[in-house]
Amino acid sequence: MSSLSALNSLLSGSSSSSSGINLTEILQAALGASSPGIDVNTAVSAAITAAEAPEQTWLSQESLIQSQTSALNSLQSGVSTLDSDLLSLNNLMGPLSANTVASSNSGIVTGSAVSGTAAGNHVVVVNSLASTASWASGTVASASTPLAAGSFTITGADGTVTTISTGTGTGTLNDVASTINADNLGVTASVVTDANGARLAIVSNTSGSAANFSVGSGGGLSFGQIVSGSNASFSVDGLSLSSAGNTVTGAVPGMTLNLLSASPGTQISLTVAPDTTQASTAINQLVTDYNAVISGLNSQFQDSGSGQGVLATDPTVRNLQSELLGALSYTYSPVSGTTSIPNLSSMGVSVNKDGTLSVDSATLNNALQNHYSDVQNFFQGTAFNGFAASLDQQLTGFLSPADGAFTVDLQSLSSQYSTLQSDVTNFQNNVIAPLQQQLQAKYSQAEILLQQLPTEMKQIDQELGYNNSNG
Repeated sequence: MSSLSALNSLLSGSSSSSSGINLTEILQAALGASSPGIDVNTAVSAAITAAEAPEQTWLSQESLIQSQTSALNSLQSGVSTLDSDLLSLNNLMGPLSANTVASSNSGIVTGSAVSGTAAGNHVVVVNSLASTASWASGTVASASTPLAAGSFTITGADGTVTTISTGTGTGTLNDVASTINADNLGVTASVVTDANGARLAIVSNTSGSAANFSVGSGGGLSFGQIVSGSNASFSVDGLSLSSAGNTVTGAVPGMTLNLLSASPGTQISLTVAPDTTQASTAINQLVTDYNAVISGLNSQFQDSGSGQGVLATDPTVRNLQSELLGALSYTYSPVSGTTSIPNLSSMGVSVNKDGTLSVDSATLNNALQNHYSDVQNFFQGTAFNGFAASLDQQLTGFLSPADGAFTVDLQSLSSQYSTLQSDVTNFQNNVIAPLQQQLQAKYSQAEILLQQLPTEMKQIDQELGYNNSNG
């Protein structure tokens, strides 16, 4: 079969392929060109691009789902942060239960209190501080001066006697100090050097009279006691107490006393009160995180010129916005008695037109200074049934990892995305790949035939008696 006949057969079999490329038009263009031919790769690529048109819809849907997933994850993170704020405010050990301890003379005694410590005033008198027993040797020329062979003893607080040798192996003060420290005797030895020479100092690791110890002389060293271990003597609210250390716990439930200096007869007032700074910080943080979530929700429903956000039609987002805005109308009603803080506005937290919150610092500080328990009750209720627990319960419906609205929504988007990916993969494997192979073969065949056509046309001319000179 001639090239022309083959081309005619090729054209009659596929004058207009499914790819949208017309082989007749290619032939006509090739015949009119100075060098007939087809750019096979370009032609196949153009045909495949046209054939992949349905795939663009799926890819656009995939892109939308990715944007929706990212936006939902961001909202979920913001709601989770907001819920953590609520849990903190509802915690017995949280910021609303934190305390401060003010001292009338912080040079003598200070204090700290754990969350939940009862507010009140306590009077402390520090008669004497706890001391730590210590001994020291006489001086020798230096820390490395050779010591005479011999020994001395250290008698511990429990009566245990330990002999320390000098001379062989422990020939200097440095050697002796290392030996004592390695024996774990409840004391620490060190070499102290001054203008007079070097001395071996031995100090108890624990203060108080129960940690007293003694050191006997020997090995060319004579020891004397520098400080005798003694307990601190003080009183709290008139009750005389004793402590082995100057940091005291248990004298007042929930409080730690730091005895700093002795001042017999001087009454120091320690006042335990709610930590309004921590409370204010926590409430302001709640407002900040609430506003971040509301602003994120609002942005989904605002037309920025290119349409609303990717989650504008998502029911989870609309429900969340409704729940959060509705929560602001919460009113606390005590089972008995009255309260001066029944709602957010009574503590200076107001609602703006866009649903965000603003804090009037002066009103909030006044509420914390003068109605602290009412503020605490608003958030915690009488049995953790206040505002914090109420909103937390609503948010749990969105945040639950098992069946929360965010979880269900994200799982649905993930399923849709997987289906689209499968559609794209199947389309590529079952439609595009075979088509590309078919077109590659056809165009390549047409290219070969077109390359042979000029020679065959010349032969036909010769057979018909035409030549260039005959014009």
